Amino acid sequence: MHQGRFDTLAIHAGQSPDIASGAVMTPIVLSSTFAQDGPGVHKGYDYSRAGNPTRTALEGCLAALEGASDAIAFSSGCAATTAILMMLKSGDHVLSGDDVYGGTFRIFDKVMKQFGVTADLIDMADPAKVEAALKPNTKMIWLETPSNPMLKIFDIERIAALAKKRGILCVVDNTFATPYLQSPLALGADLVVHSATKYLNGHSDVVGGCVMTSNKELGETLHFLQKAVGSVPSPFDCYLVLRGLKTLGVRMRQHVQSARTLAEYLEGHAQVARVIYPGLASHPGHAVAQKQMRGFGGMISFDVKGGLPAATKFLKSLQVFACAESLGGVESLAEHPAIMTHASLTAEGRAALGIGDGLLRLSVGIEDVSDLREDLDRGFRAALS
Repeated sequence: MHQGRFDTLAIHAGQSPDIASGAVMTPIVLSSTFAQDGPGVHKGYDYSRAGNPTRTALEGCLAALEGASDAIAFSSGCAATTAILMMLKSGDHVLSGDDVYGGTFRIFDKVMKQFGVTADLIDMADPAKVEAALKPNTKMIWLETPSNPMLKIFDIERIAALAKKRGILCVVDNTFATPYLQSPLALGADLVVHSATKYLNGHSDVVGGCVMTSNKELGETLHFLQKAVGSVPSPFDCYLVLRGLKTLGVRMRQHVQSARTLAEYLEGHAQVARVIYPGLASHPGHAVAQKQMRGFGGMISFDVKGGLPAATKFLKSLQVFACAESLGGVESLAEHPAIMTHASLTAEGRAALGIGDGLLRLSVGIEDVSDLREDLDRGFRAALS
């Protein structure tokens, strides 16, 4: 079933009742190999690295939600990112947004560079600067919007049009927005990548990644890389993400509502120097976010006055928010990017992005928002002590 609106697709797409048993929930098929009627004559599966029924169901659901013709599931978001970059060759150049997930930066800076693929990271808020930064050997533009952790907003439609004009692949990391809030393929992107660990799964109990596309050739290449390199998710991981996807729309509505409430509260707080949330009029990318998103997400970054000592006291005192890396789960998390998620960046690189010692990043969960606000109050009281 691939018809219906978002919440219906999340529950049914790619997940017809099991033919053998009638099971409504997609079975976890653990077999590593599949019987063949004769040499090369099989029922669509021969070896689980190449394909697995549980993974097929997940990929069908992911494709439907992202409005894609194809989805390719991987064992992590970093594996998905690496597979995309493996489509390039030595001498190729990638132009990326300057504020990306630390793991993505590490792949650009420490891994792909060894194979002759170079990357430049720039602020893509002005598409004219993107065009000026393109090189004759630029083969891919990498957009993470909203970005991590500064929640920068880049104009997908304008940058994708620029890429198409030059014959350059446009990739959008849609992890923070999810397909519920943003549809990059509809805006002209060639590929969409997710860390399925985050909102797609939503329960902080699995690591996974995926790539979606409506380009047949790109889809075939990525399926080949998935099989050849072998960075595939286990059937149980696929089941967990499928289970999480069923409530994605419900969860995102609450994430967005609570994040907006807390962002407005933080913006008026005497101990906060700056609040970064795309839903606030004060955000420099607010107008673009309004244009390309259906909601502003569940992530907030803010600077607490008092620098590292205050930030440390703040995080240690929280009781509802857990001090932990990652994001996108039903539970609220708080972290310190300079020390935790973005420690792989140099101190100079963090300073250039505005990732200071007082910057905190919140992943707003779906708990009662009044409890979350009281917990933040507790943190601010501790930061003053």
